[in-house]
Amino acid sequence: MQRSRDQHPNAHLLGMPGSRRRLATPALLLDLAALERNIGRMAAHCAGLGLGLRPHGKTHKSGEIARMQIAAGASGICAATLDEAEAFVAAGIAGVLVTSPQFGPGRAERLAGLALQAREPMAVVDHVAQIEALEAALRAAGAPPLRVLVDIDLGMHRTGVATLEGAMSLVRRLRASPVLVYAGLQAYAGDMQHVADLEERRRRAAPQMAFLRRLVVALGDAGMKPRIVSGGGTGTHAIDPAFGIFTELQAGSYVFMDVAYNRVQFEAGANRPPFEASLFVRTSVISANHPEHVTTDAGSKRFAMDGPPPEPVGLAGPGATYRCTGDEHGRIVFGRAADRLALGDQVECLTPHCDPTVNLYDWYHCVRGDTLVDLWPISAR
Repeated sequence: MQRSRDQHPNAHLLGMPGSRRRLATPALLLDLAALERNIGRMAAHCAGLGLGLRPHGKTHKSGEIARMQIAAGASGICAATLDEAEAFVAAGIAGVLVTSPQFGPGRAERLAGLALQAREPMAVVDHVAQIEALEAALRAAGAPPLRVLVDIDLGMHRTGVATLEGAMSLVRRLRASPVLVYAGLQAYAGDMQHVADLEERRRRAAPQMAFLRRLVVALGDAGMKPRIVSGGGTGTHAIDPAFGIFTELQAGSYVFMDVAYNRVQFEAGANRPPFEASLFVRTSVISANHPEHVTTDAGSKRFAMDGPPPEPVGLAGPGATYRCTGDEHGRIVFGRAADRLALGDQVECLTPHCDPTVNLYDWYHCVRGDTLVDLWPISAR
């Protein structure tokens, strides 16, 4: 059952010096100073290049963090699902873009609801049937016109139109709609974001961007130039602008970083990413009967399992490794024979994949230094 903030088992620790080390665990920990620096760095990166920033909210699912991003200069927030979009709108966030095409029972109607309630919402389409469903729902609801982007498949083959002709046809159909407004294109290369080597990532992105460029030029020649070309991500945020096609970036994971992104080379000759780890899972030792390892209270229900293992930091010692040994249990194996942890010791772990790890929790434990300063609900999970 979801507790209120006042009922949270760690609420009594708010404002107490040293409370970071005394949390009831497992706890999703958010270092606010690192978060703020990450938000500022990405905002400055985009502003310096004359690019818009519409960060992906599927990473944090938090109205509080979305407001921080918009205060730093973001034009809105992306949402992967209607649930996320509705939560952001309820939090007063403007410029919410639903980045997944929507089709099926009730979905067009919910988008029409967003058009009635939200400030400057947007949706994407990759098929004429989605356009027709949206038109019918908007008319039935008496909703104002809804801005729409045509979703382009850059080679991941997940969503989007895969051919120039198909994209041109959808744009023409949108422009003929009395209740939908053609706003531009969305083109996201999700398969590029974690390519570890910088030059390999740039090489593989080049043909994708060449296709997108041809489409943008063809649309311009036909009098249908896209005002918005939205896409990109954390892994390609430094590569995408060089192609001169995008008008805004959708990077999301930069706010937190994780084990997977820490293995990506962002800059030539740089060993560290330009963003800091700000998100951790804090876990406690609940059994210490073996000399080479201890058992903790954070297992597969507390970490996303679709990537590398979590990485323990700090108290566990250099070279320590972490793996989940069950739903509720984890194991820290020491990197050095002399290292030890005692019952009750707490260790922070860098998350393997931040987005789906966040989705396993109800609250952020917001810390400054060693003090728990706030509890934020993960309202869009």
